[in-house]
Amino acid sequence: MNASITDIPGIRVGHFTNSECATGCTVVICENGATCGVDIRGGAPGTRETAILAPHSLVQKVNAILLTGGSAFGLAAADGVMRYCDEKGYGFGMSTRKIPIVPAAVIYDFYFGAQDCAPKAQDGYEACLQASTAKVALGNVGAGTGALVGKVCGIQQAMRGGLGSAGTRFENGLIIGVIVVVNTFGDVRNYEDNRIIAGARTTDGNNFIDTVKYFMDGHSAATNHPSNTLIGVAATNANLSKAELTKVAQMAQTGVSQVITPAHTMYDGDTFFALATGEIEADVNLVGIATAELVKKAIRFSVNSDQESKRR
Repeated sequence: MNASITDIPGIRVGHFTNSECATGCTVVICENGATCGVDIRGGAPGTRETAILAPHSLVQKVNAILLTGGSAFGLAAADGVMRYCDEKGYGFGMSTRKIPIVPAAVIYDFYFGAQDCAPKAQDGYEACLQASTAKVALGNVGAGTGALVGKVCGIQQAMRGGLGSAGTRFENGLIIGVIVVVNTFGDVRNYEDNRIIAGARTTDGNNFIDTVKYFMDGHSAATNHPSNTLIGVAATNANLSKAELTKVAQMAQTGVSQVITPAHTMYDGDTFFALATGEIEADVNLVGIATAELVKKAIRFSVNSDQESKRR
């Protein structure tokens, strides 16, 4: 067991990391397809193929989920994931060929690198080639390469975000795992004691501002640009419907709001997918509750606990 999303049979994760431009993408491949739901809470999401995930839509299974940097430009990386899935014979069967189903969500990460370095189709394809069942790499890799958190006073006082993953297994064989990319407007809190562990800092870098308190004291954000987001994927080997997975994705967002303060603002594009491979019967309530708890852990793992190393 890796204690991450790759513990679920048939789920592989791969990254493409462009360290020079501080961007990248991460793909979650569903080798045998997976039923999928989605929940979007942020006011500024950047997504692809999410309408098809509605419970009333025809297509039941997806072949991969892409999480990527590069804002809307980064959605082009999904073309490379589609190419990979097509080569593998994955897709929704039509009369003449299979159509790979690859929903995607983006973060805005044009902070450190060149403004024209958004992940492209080849980068998405490379992430697929790197996909494995190994323990998921954490921190500033893949879609989390250029992530920042705590931007209420601008990026000069923000700290590094990143990519996190967590997972658990129950005695009856139920497995649940999550992966998150944390690039939020708000601060990150420790799920165990509610302390801020990453976020907006004072100008001397010695203390946290506390974004919620900052607003409650009557201040305004330094910018109103929608350049923030938490995106993620929850996966399980449970047998759940699209409607049930939509509920799991909603409950995952509950975990987000408990440790990201504030969450789901107009400046964020918070989007969460939920996958199920259908191997074991399970209570959707248990899956949703456990997912929310794992989301809090994965967010914690996405940021470095060393305060000094999180400075820009």
